[in-house]
Amino acid sequence: MLKLGELNTLTALRQTDNGIYLIDEESNEVLLPNKYIPDGFELENTVEVFLYKDSEDRIVATTLTPKIMLNGYAALEAIDVSDNGAFFDWGLEKDLMVPYVQQVEPVEKGDFYVVYLYLDEKSERLVGTTKISNTLEKDTVDLKIGDKVDLLPYDESEIGISVIVNKMYQGMLFKNEVFEEIMVGDELTGYVKKIRDDNKIDVSLNRFGYRAVDDNVEKLVAALKANEGFLNLNDKSSPEDISEKLGLSKKVFKKVVGALYKQKRLEISGEGIKLIEINH
Repeated sequence: MLKLGELNTLTALRQTDNGIYLIDEESNEVLLPNKYIPDGFELENTVEVFLYKDSEDRIVATTLTPKIMLNGYAALEAIDVSDNGAFFDWGLEKDLMVPYVQQVEPVEKGDFYVVYLYLDEKSERLVGTTKISNTLEKDTVDLKIGDKVDLLPYDESEIGISVIVNKMYQGMLFKNEVFEEIMVGDELTGYVKKIRDDNKIDVSLNRFGYRAVDDNVEKLVAALKANEGFLNLNDKSSPEDISEKLGLSKKVFKKVVGALYKQKRLEISGEGIKLIEINH
């Protein structure tokens, strides 16, 4: 069976002026145009190709790998807009269309959006949508507190950044816990903080408790070494100053400083903190 939107491993059947026809195990044929035929490729050889429909609604094969696969997510650039929808660069000759009705808000040319790729049942065409929340699993969550997860930011609000968790679930990064610039489409690693009754997930970019301290001890040491062993930060410093210089919350900073002080690796004064052994 030929699978649109996916990689298919097919066999070369016959040569024509336009390219080579490939065949699957059920004897379905599809054209691989000449420009995509690999060097040295011969009849009866197998090749991995991506299948989609061209502008004339014919299924065609390409050896190019798109930026997004069926039922997947990716940050794509909008390269054109029309009254019917927006067109995105997804790495293939034919641009990916996101119909107007599948846009959360009107798409602007040149901006990046996280897009979900699906197969429209009526037209049997591959189509994109920016209505991400509608595509995510809401019935069950196979995760637990503290789990390390993959995050893909796709929207921002007053309270935080909406993220896709493990390519499946709805998550939220709260702004008061983010101490670095995050862009739509950034691939991040985070940790599950809370799973809500509606199965939405609160996530953090940092571990909690002692693990958060352990993860950031050497980060602070490295920052001190880079500044000749001294930083003009202490528990009187503002959260903004700490965040700007170290990318840490004030709470985590104080815990890390406390841990290094107990290890007798820091001196603390009203002026800041000093690394006792720079080459420790």
